[in-house]
Amino acid sequence: MASATDTGRRPSSLRVLWRSTIGKKTVMAVSGGILLIYLIVHMLGNLKIFAGSTSFNDYAEWLRVFGEPALGEGWLLWVVRVVLLAAVIAHIVAAWQLSRLDIRARPVKYDHGRRRATYATRTMRWGGVIIALFVVWHILDLTTGHVNPLGEEGRPYENVVATFSTWYGNTIYIVAMLALGLHIQHGFWSAAQTLGVNHPRRDRALKATSTGLAVVLTVGFVSVPIAVMTGIVS
Repeated sequence: MASATDTGRRPSSLRVLWRSTIGKKTVMAVSGGILLIYLIVHMLGNLKIFAGSTSFNDYAEWLRVFGEPALGEGWLLWVVRVVLLAAVIAHIVAAWQLSRLDIRARPVKYDHGRRRATYATRTMRWGGVIIALFVVWHILDLTTGHVNPLGEEGRPYENVVATFSTWYGNTIYIVAMLALGLHIQHGFWSAAQTLGVNHPRRDRALKATSTGLAVVLTVGFVSVPIAVMTGIVS
């Protein structure tokens, strides 16, 4: 069979980029950026729960009817879901392939007495697994209602309260948000390095930004179950 060289065909630039380490890291950085923007918007939406059930339920309804009559009901949500799914798949595939490349490049384990990475770096892999499993649970809990026996269809405020009125709902959510915080802290800094944004003069600011984002998002998300547990939201 003739090779690409024999037939005069060359791999596309995108394919060559994807096969390279820098290409995979760029995919991780860009897809991670998309997911980070979504998380910020999602957290701000979640905080509307402190304004009461009417405000929170009206916000959820607005998301479903946004763009009508030009758009059908729920179209915005489906567009967001498709974009997020594509970003998640790209992020996971790139991360998995990079890990395989790293294993092949370092067949001998590091000396146990020498620490080569921060705690966040060493837990990125398992943190990603925890987050992925949480996303599945979160969808079954507050989107489809399969694991939320106390939930009520069409009443998102009441469903959130129902979830965080259980010890396991709080435990799953808080553990996942802590893992998410570590993931964001390390991922933001790694993305800055991959995209060439980092510089000795900006490194301190970038590290502070990555830590600040991680803390703000973790506290913002975790504040909801804590508010339910303490009776602030009921």
